[in-house]
Amino acid sequence: MQTIREFTRKTKRGNILKIVREHYLRIDLGCGSDICHRCQQDEDGVQLRTERMNRSTLFDFPHYVVLDTNVVLHQIDVLEEDALRNVIVLSTVLQEVKHCSSVIYKRFHEVVQHKPRGFFVFVNEHHKDTYVERKPGESANDRNDRAIRFATAWYDGHIMDVQQSATKKSKGKQMTRVVLITDDIANKEKAEKEGILAATAEEYIKSLVDYPMLIDKYARKDIEKDRETDPLFPMHLSMNEIIDGVRNQRLLQGAFQASRENYLEGSVNVEGYENPILIQGRDSLNRAVDGDLVAIELLPESKWSAPSEIVLEEAETIDVGEGDEADEQPAEDVLADAALKASASGEKRPTGKVVGIIRRKRRQYCGILQPAQLPGGTKHIFIPADRKIPRVRIETRQADKLQNQRIIVAIDTWPRSSRYPHGHFVRALGALGDVETENEVILLEHDVPHSKFSEEVLSFLPKMPWTITPEDYAERVDLRDLDICSVDPPGCTDIDDALHCRDLPNGNLEVGVHIADVSHFIRPGNALDKEAASRGTTVYLVGKRIDMVPDLLSSNLCSLRGGVERFAFSCIWEMDHEANVISKKFHKSVIKSKSAMTYEMAQIIIDDKTQNHNIAKSLRNLNKLAKILKKRRMDNGALVLASPEIRFQVDSETHEPLEVEAKQLRDTNSMVEEFMLLANVTVAEHIAQEFPECAMLRRHPRPPISNFEPLIKAARHQNFEICCDSGLEFSKSLDKCVKADNPYFNTMIRILATRCMMQALYFISGTLQKDQFEHYGLAAPIYTHFTSPIRRYSDIIVHRLLAASIGADSTYAALLDKNANAELCHNLNYRHKMAQYAGRASVALNTHLFFKGKVQDEEGYILFVRKNALQILIPKFGLEGTIYLNALKDDQKKTNNDVVFTFNEEDYTQRCGDIIFHAFDPVTVRLSLDSSNIQHEKLVFQLVKPYIKGFSIEIDDNNTAVGAETKSNDVEMTSNAAAAALLHQIASKQ
Repeated sequence: MQTIREFTRKTKRGNILKIVREHYLRIDLGCGSDICHRCQQDEDGVQLRTERMNRSTLFDFPHYVVLDTNVVLHQIDVLEEDALRNVIVLSTVLQEVKHCSSVIYKRFHEVVQHKPRGFFVFVNEHHKDTYVERKPGESANDRNDRAIRFATAWYDGHIMDVQQSATKKSKGKQMTRVVLITDDIANKEKAEKEGILAATAEEYIKSLVDYPMLIDKYARKDIEKDRETDPLFPMHLSMNEIIDGVRNQRLLQGAFQASRENYLEGSVNVEGYENPILIQGRDSLNRAVDGDLVAIELLPESKWSAPSEIVLEEAETIDVGEGDEADEQPAEDVLADAALKASASGEKRPTGKVVGIIRRKRRQYCGILQPAQLPGGTKHIFIPADRKIPRVRIETRQADKLQNQRIIVAIDTWPRSSRYPHGHFVRALGALGDVETENEVILLEHDVPHSKFSEEVLSFLPKMPWTITPEDYAERVDLRDLDICSVDPPGCTDIDDALHCRDLPNGNLEVGVHIADVSHFIRPGNALDKEAASRGTTVYLVGKRIDMVPDLLSSNLCSLRGGVERFAFSCIWEMDHEANVISKKFHKSVIKSKSAMTYEMAQIIIDDKTQNHNIAKSLRNLNKLAKILKKRRMDNGALVLASPEIRFQVDSETHEPLEVEAKQLRDTNSMVEEFMLLANVTVAEHIAQEFPECAMLRRHPRPPISNFEPLIKAARHQNFEICCDSGLEFSKSLDKCVKADNPYFNTMIRILATRCMMQALYFISGTLQKDQFEHYGLAAPIYTHFTSPIRRYSDIIVHRLLAASIGADSTYAALLDKNANAELCHNLNYRHKMAQYAGRASVALNTHLFFKGKVQDEEGYILFVRKNALQILIPKFGLEGTIYLNALKDDQKKTNNDVVFTFNEEDYTQRCGDIIFHAFDPVTVRLSLDSSNIQHEKLVFQLVKPYIKGFSIEIDDNNTAVGAETKSNDVEMTSNAAAAALLHQIASKQ
């Protein structure tokens, strides 16, 4: 059957456009029930089966379930549990979910695909008996609600009719019915008036006999209405008010970022503002959660503030009650709020307040339940592992079982009357402290996609055994005879780059960078490509890797392993012996790496003058050219930043760290880095010229002068002047910061310099002016990522652009879509940042494991002097920790032993008696692990030297801490990866 659909649409110019479409209705669509023998359906299409009916006290007879759109969108955690069976999924609902949330749609699609659950997709929009026309003046939402009710009623009548026609066979059996589950009260009332069996999701979930605990996963969207009397937070503006305010520029919008150091402080990145807008205080934060897209109102300049100088953490536990009294803001929060603002004494920044939430960052959080204070109660406080996330109030009947377990919770809503948001329990991960559980927490907390690749994704992998065909050789340049080798860290299996260098007859050198041709295996738009684009990057944890692409590609077919033929994308230069590029060319190739070496192995070959084989000659020439290239970059103003990274030796069975040491950097590290940088710059210039509007590039913005203030002050105290007028002047200033009595001083200066930097970002060339393309850290006017396509999706896009420019592959619409790729860049920037944070957290976890049961005294340096703390760097382990000095009540705080610390805001120092602490001062600290807080184990930093009576730990003749009055200055340890993050961004493989 054919019907005509007519509707009107308003164009951008205000014209009314009439659209007419043909809509086909079918008579051969089956109902999917094993009860029905009328419909035309094969055995595979029958999903609604009698043997797997849901048992409900509300509907104590066999029944199928139809889900409303809101139920799918809001109760996906319930639906993912193996509880509901025989569910009819209407195409109307499926399309609405897809339109509202691609994330929920993907999760629900996986549920539907799991056949044993009995989810049957019924295409009601194309069934002749269930399609409904939209009435004049009827909204799309009302029409869809009516379509859902109409299809439910038809289904119920159809199944009843089938059963009644077989009365003799089914005598004595209860009739199977169809029930509509909806959380739309108006829709439910209309359904009941029309004679449809209906229930809310909460009612139905509570009624399930076999799953009494499933109600814990129910997401309550309207727990309580905002109270007008004594609310804790200002009211949010309506969405219409927000849209109007943003349009009229009275309001700004951007992503909210909670502070890692102060739970009452955050910032919002707003387009057009050099620095993020500062948000301070509980009222101004106004229920924003890290990652939310928020609307903010900029305060008058007279009310602008500066970032706080204090480190502020919430109390570990709070009282939990069954009534509203538990939500009252305690006095210590008011005190902390005041202290936060009082400590903001630096350079003032634009400051604002959150006036509305445009879009919540819908995600799940890991943590633990706070131990219950009321036995048998169902209301509990969830404490997230990430200190940037607020506590969450949840209801659960499984509290006793969940104690000492890592659990996952989702936030549902945050009423004005509640100090904390309300959420629901999702699932338990495992025991606290278990290595596998804690690694899972790291991945979930940093939003790292790490589920197994789906069957659909794997279906696009090459079929094994895979071989290179004669047609492949004919389409590529054959470079198998070249002495190509790879140089990587120990244990690397995803080898995506290799090098060669050989003499040319004219006396020049041919240098080649050969990159794994991943884009050959991942074709645009298929499930494998979409999954790689979503993941964005491979994530490296200690002893574990979360691949961006399946292992068959990352560690096998794409990895440029020694002695095997592989597809590559080659960038080849002709250079003279002074590293000047004479010419360049790009082509797809077939290579056969002669050797896959570690940095150490390559360095041994270079240094061993007795080795004169072709690989040795190639490495020596590459090393010589790399030194020239590096000097040239330094002369142009490129920065050399520092980061003391550490490497763990991990037990292969227990996965616990056995030894920890600082990573060693050799000339070969720099050699690979220089040629990867050269390849990235060369490719960037080429694709920007060929595709000026849609080239994917990477920029590193020049930091504002204000960012350098802490570095300038710290260096000035050490009698060094830092000039930030240009990258070259800044680089020269860093070179001069050398102290003969402290060989580590220059490294610390460079670590501080790293903290001043901005984040490097992917962008599309057509979205910015050319003067904004600069990569400040590399002193490069243009830059991109080409050299790591196995582990970065950005490089795959760059490969496709480069291939299209040289005729090795064709373009496609999405590749040239500037706006779509700008959105892709946002995701890649987010994934890249989260991968760095996850790696940092993994180092912290393994450091805790390493120090368990150990007590060590180590030499360190003061990296920052805060208003109430000293941040200490331990070079041996590449760790940072904080020794707290002052409390929040005033600028000076007397400990129980009358120890007084005074902060000097002019020169950023702390004084205690005759002892003054400056940045870069050497200290001795004692390191030990405090496991008393099961949620956050802490690496305790206790001051040993300089000795301050009543504050430093007392040491007896056996070097043992004594004295009950000793103050424990504890800190949640972090690796020094904040410095490492930027270093990695501008290093060879970035």
